[in-house]
Amino acid sequence: MLLTISTTHQPATDLGYLLHKNPSRLQSVELAYGTAHIFYPEATPTRCTAALLLDIDPVGLVRNHRGPAGEGFALEQYVNDRPYVASSFLSSALAKSFNTALNGTCKDRPELPAQRWPFEATVAVVPAASEQELRRLFEPLGYAVAVETHPLDPAQPDWGPSRYHTLRLRHEALQLRELLSHLYVLMPVLDNDKHYWVGESEVEKLLSKGGDWLPRHPEREFITRRYLLNLAEYTRPALERLLAERDPAAPDAAAGERQPEFADSPAQAAPAAEQAPAPRRNLHDLRLERVAEEIGRLGAKRVLDLGCGEGKLLRLLLQIRAVEFVLGMDVSYQALSRAHDRLHLAEMPPRQRQRLELVQGSLLYHDPRLAGFDAAAVVEVIEHLDEGRLTAFEQVVFARARPQAVLVTTPNVSYNQKFEQLHAGAFRHTDHRFEWTRAEFEDWASGVAGRHGYRVRVEPLGPEDPDVGAPSQLAVFELE
Repeated sequence: MLLTISTTHQPATDLGYLLHKNPSRLQSVELAYGTAHIFYPEATPTRCTAALLLDIDPVGLVRNHRGPAGEGFALEQYVNDRPYVASSFLSSALAKSFNTALNGTCKDRPELPAQRWPFEATVAVVPAASEQELRRLFEPLGYAVAVETHPLDPAQPDWGPSRYHTLRLRHEALQLRELLSHLYVLMPVLDNDKHYWVGESEVEKLLSKGGDWLPRHPEREFITRRYLLNLAEYTRPALERLLAERDPAAPDAAAGERQPEFADSPAQAAPAAEQAPAPRRNLHDLRLERVAEEIGRLGAKRVLDLGCGEGKLLRLLLQIRAVEFVLGMDVSYQALSRAHDRLHLAEMPPRQRQRLELVQGSLLYHDPRLAGFDAAAVVEVIEHLDEGRLTAFEQVVFARARPQAVLVTTPNVSYNQKFEQLHAGAFRHTDHRFEWTRAEFEDWASGVAGRHGYRVRVEPLGPEDPDVGAPSQLAVFELE
């Protein structure tokens, strides 16, 4: 099985940094069922191609075969398509050979993973029922798809086409992480099989690798069912989590946490016969409304929304008449695309459109576009960063950008015990790197304020429990 990935981004040899594989030499990775060889057929400043050749050992497959020893014909275990077609073997090879690229990291050139390059990928060969099936899966992701279908036997044209195809994908602007995640998920889907036991961990793999794009894919149910081998005990909860409204700015809901709803007053509600039900808001809406309210109180004219997600806070900020300009930034291009659509930027009146700009970027690297703002909102973002990277975040926002005010919200981990569906010790989102208690958040906020000339106050967000506090917490930093 052969996969090639090419780019004409210049210098094209930067692909070696992204893949963490030197273009000047052959590299091999040992797998449970064979070896993955990585090499570069071409590596010039104008075009670079990386190849992954997967050499599967048929004898090794038999030793680890899952089925009954006597199934199929006598040589079926040795004479089959497993060493030659793209399948879950390819997904495993991608995860082991290109782990850093698949996770969107690059130690030597940390700015590269967020960049969108032109890519071409060729997979030889993929099993699929038809060319239409391949197009249904890849064209909604923005690929130009070319398919070469192979005959059952070139010497016997009357036998017709086989189920094997050479697949060529082309995309004009894509992150390498996105391309690899698409292949990682969709290759086993096309093969409709897995070479290993499927359990609960497969649901987390699917949500981790497909969470940015699968919820919007028109074939998401087909993909989910195939990826999980139609096992109902895993497929149903996975679909529930995917089909729930997923907002990167609201990671608690994305993780499947049952969002509590809060009445406008934390007082106990009277019986229904005595009063009508109070209007209710979920926790995420409450966060955004409080942050927008505070920005209005500050009188900020130029506002940053860092980690803007799909644009819910942006919409609230544009409703504040004193706000003259808002810059929304997110590391996810898909989230920015959804924000563009949700805010109807294409249909906005010119004057309103001039008040808003969406940009892609990271909070871990200095960005001159972030300078000169009155306020910055960082809503449920810091817990997605490794704690060791918070110093870089602090430098970017508080030392370099230095807005007049910074508003940061993060979950209160002590409140997690109030969520019935959250296991003890678990975070609210699988991507959370940490969650702080109230004391830990106050200590961090006080330290940041002292180091950078801000004063800070911390307040609860949501109704407070007398023992564990509120579900979320807000720190408001203001320059002294």
